[in-house]
Amino acid sequence: MSQRSRRSPRRSCHAVPGSSDRFLAKAPGLAADEVFLDLEDAVAPGEKAAARPRVAAAVRDSEWGDAIVCIRVNAWDSPWTVWDVLDAVGAAGGRLDTVMLPKVQRAAEVVALDLLLTQVERSAGLDVGHLGIEAQIETAQGLVEAEAIAAASPRTEALVLGPVDMSASMGMPTLAGGLQIPAYPGDYFHYVLVKILMAGRAAGVQVIDGPYVKVRDPDGLRDYATRVHLLGYDGKWSLHPDQIPILNEVFSPSQEQFDRAWDVIDRYRSATEGERRGAVMLGDEMIDEASRKVAAVLVARGERAGLTRRPPRQDGGRQR
Repeated sequence: MSQRSRRSPRRSCHAVPGSSDRFLAKAPGLAADEVFLDLEDAVAPGEKAAARPRVAAAVRDSEWGDAIVCIRVNAWDSPWTVWDVLDAVGAAGGRLDTVMLPKVQRAAEVVALDLLLTQVERSAGLDVGHLGIEAQIETAQGLVEAEAIAAASPRTEALVLGPVDMSASMGMPTLAGGLQIPAYPGDYFHYVLVKILMAGRAAGVQVIDGPYVKVRDPDGLRDYATRVHLLGYDGKWSLHPDQIPILNEVFSPSQEQFDRAWDVIDRYRSATEGERRGAVMLGDEMIDEASRKVAAVLVARGERAGLTRRPPRQDGGRQR
């Protein structure tokens, strides 16, 4: 798997229909952390074969900058998966970072993709292990098997929730998959979100929420993205370019949070190494090893988002 893409942010993961030349041409200029070119739900069955060379050419011939570039293939229960991998992934070249596998039901499906990718890499002259896997959990069966799915392959870089298909799998009497449901007294997806989050964190991979389908509702998107960000998610899908800057903002720590996290790390290091104390005051806050761990997470997120620490001013504030 690509160490670059494993460490890179996935605050915004933008979906691009693989059958649309117009959208494929626009995708490299977007500010999304990840762009995935879709061969699954966004492509009609009769267009699958024609979309594969378009997607491969877009990956191979476009300038993607620092973005993670991904191809979403069709699920193993479809007739298209192997040909997606051979004809699109196999022809995309070394700029392709990951392959997204939708509707994963069990760990064996990830293992099967891993084995197929090894053969594709050898045939294409790529290093074995170059391609990462993003496993999309969209069914009740997949949710039950989430921990095993997350740990099934060293290639796995992310777990992705598919909220609309998950709603169908759960038998929910609503069309509001991935949206809030005011009539329900709570967050109807809380268990699903936390289950996938715990599986991903236990396996050491990133965890991504799926789309917010009301593409002209920026306030609703911000609210929902903030909810999953506070749980610990690394990012969320975007379906429209206007959603990308909102997600990049929501899933990044502020400069103040980033600087404060560094202050916690420095103060705790000074306390444990110099003063030989396990807990110490930082302003009016008591900090200890647990505080350091939380701060380290914020620092890692901030660095992935491109933040750098501001030097302190002599009056105790921060330079701007």
